[in-house]
Amino acid sequence: LPPAMFRLSLCAAIVASASAFAPSSVLPTATRRAGAVSAMKMQMPVAIPPLGRPETDMFDGSVPGDAGFDPLVISGWLDSRWLREAEVKHGRVAMLAAAGCIAQDLFTFPGVTQVFSPGTKMSALHDAAVKAGSMQQMLWPIAILETISIAATIQMLQGSGRAPGDFGFDPLGLGKGAKAERMALCEIKNGRLAMIGFSGMMHHYFITGKGPIELLTSR
Repeated sequence: LPPAMFRLSLCAAIVASASAFAPSSVLPTATRRAGAVSAMKMQMPVAIPPLGRPETDMFDGSVPGDAGFDPLVISGWLDSRWLREAEVKHGRVAMLAAAGCIAQDLFTFPGVTQVFSPGTKMSALHDAAVKAGSMQQMLWPIAILETISIAATIQMLQGSGRAPGDFGFDPLGLGKGAKAERMALCEIKNGRLAMIGFSGMMHHYFITGKGPIELLTSR
């Protein structure tokens, strides 16, 4: 087709497609409502377009960070509240871990060199701490936190109304008021980034034996 005719055909196709989603006054109320829901779902982000959005309650647009990504449809056979709790929890741990990996290259805390060999870091520091018995000092505090976490998760799954990841700890009030939704989105995005970043730092250490900052500054 000539360019002008091609553009005309393309415009006609776009208009025809758009008219298919235009509201109609002769449609029953239930039909119009179903159409509005379908249109809303079409506007939601789709991580993998060929697969579309999973048809599960976890991807109804009500949770922060919903990008429609679940290629294995795990949300179809596990409770969405449990999955969200696990993601938030792993994201928080990964953020602490990523910060710790970077701190090992920037600071040497008092007493570390007296207990461990100088330069010990990352997984080697973990192994040395297990061998020296230092990890046992962390066992009980972690066990207490895990017990609280499990109890809260069970109550949530039984219908307590608790939001996944909400332990009532917000001393600065960052998750209150109008900014609560934005802060929840920031937390889940930073948590996902931290999980990927921590994994990359560990693999770089396995290959090079260097921490993240040391790897960037070495020649």
